[in-house]
Parts: sequence; C-alpha cells; structure tokens
Amino acid sequence: MTKIRKQKRKKVYRTNVNRKRLNRKQKNVGKIACKPIDKAWDEKKTIRKNLKQMGLMYDPNASIKRSNVKQKIKKQILTSMKGDAWHEEVVEQAVLTKPEKQKKPKVKPPKIHVAEELEREARAPRERNFRLPKGQVEFITYLLDKYGHDYKAMARDRRNHYQETWKQIRAKVKTFMGIPEQYSEYLQSRGLLNQDAEDAKIAAALAMDDDSD
Repeated sequence: MTKIRKQKRKKVYRTNVNRKRLNRKQKNVGKIACKPIDKAWDEKKTIRKNLKQMGLMYDPNASIKRSNVKQKIKKQILTSMKGDAWHEEVVEQAVLTKPEKQKKPKVKPPKIHVAEELEREARAPRERNFRLPKGQVEFITYLLDKYGHDYKAMARDRRNHYQETWKQIRAKVKTFMGIPEQYSEYLQSRGLLNQDAEDAKIAAALAMDDDSD
C-alpha cells in the first residue's frame, strides 16, 4: 500500500501544459504523403477503420489465404486408414465435420474510390528519370568516338580499367542510347542528330550483336 501512496503523491497536475495542444499531438498521425488517402482521412476514426473504409488492408498478411497444414495432415490420415471403416467414420465425424459458417454478403466500402485511384496511379506510365553519371558518359562517348560499335575492340582499350567484357560495355552503350536527353546531346555535339542513315546503321549494328550472342 505504501508504494501506491508514494506513486499518488508523485502525481502533480501541471498547470503550465496546454491540454488542447497535447491532445492534438497525441491524436495526430503525422503528415500523410499520399494525397487520395489524406483527402479521405477521418481524424475521428482509427487507422484500421479508415483504411477499411477506403478498401485498403491494415495488415497485408490477413488478406493472403494460407493453407491449413493441420487439415492436410488429417486428410492424409483418413486416406491411409481406408481399410478400417470404423476409424474412418469416427475421424470424419470428430475432426473434419465443421459447422457451416454463413457467408456474409460483401459490402462495398464507402470510400472505395481511394483504392481505385491508387490502382490507376500504379498502372499509369511513369517518366524515366534515370541518368548515367558524368564519368560513365565520358568513357562511353570516348569509346564510341574511337571504335564506333566495335565492342570487342572497346574491351581491349587501355582506359577499360575495370576489365569489363565487350558484352558489359555493349550493355552500357545500349543504356546510354536509351536515355534521350544524354544521347541526343552527344549526337548534337558530333553533328549526327538529323542523320537517319546513321541511326539505321547503329540499330543494325546492335541487332547483329544480339544475334551473334
């Protein structure tokens, strides 16, 4: 009892604390980065209820149906005891028979538009913002200027410090050619931007290299 009395004595009401601000801070879930979720969020409801109304799962593991190992083992026992009819009946009645659960009709969540909007955003094509580092661009452009598309000669070059194979170099060149901002800048600097014949030759060279693998 003495311990409880001491604990009660320690509790002092702090008059200098702003209770409204404290409650707001405790209930605050932080800044929600996702705009559709942020718009539909109800501060009066819990996180689980909010997500359920939006058609989203609070626990992803709960949405995945897992196979019941116990039931599988019981079925195996039944199949192995086919000869004994008495055992089969007893096990079937005691183990496998379950009371049929009434399936509840599926109700559409009231804020299902949030889940649908997120799905649309996930399927939408995105801009490729990938860029090669300056050092790699300089190395690739140097090789292209010197050897054209002779990748095996590129692999033997002295500046190939990391001893990359010709296939690895070719993959880097393909990546560089797949970035329009960097590749068009290279073509423009070499005066090859409007040369369709040059592009056709490059495409043919790459296709030939793919066939030779």
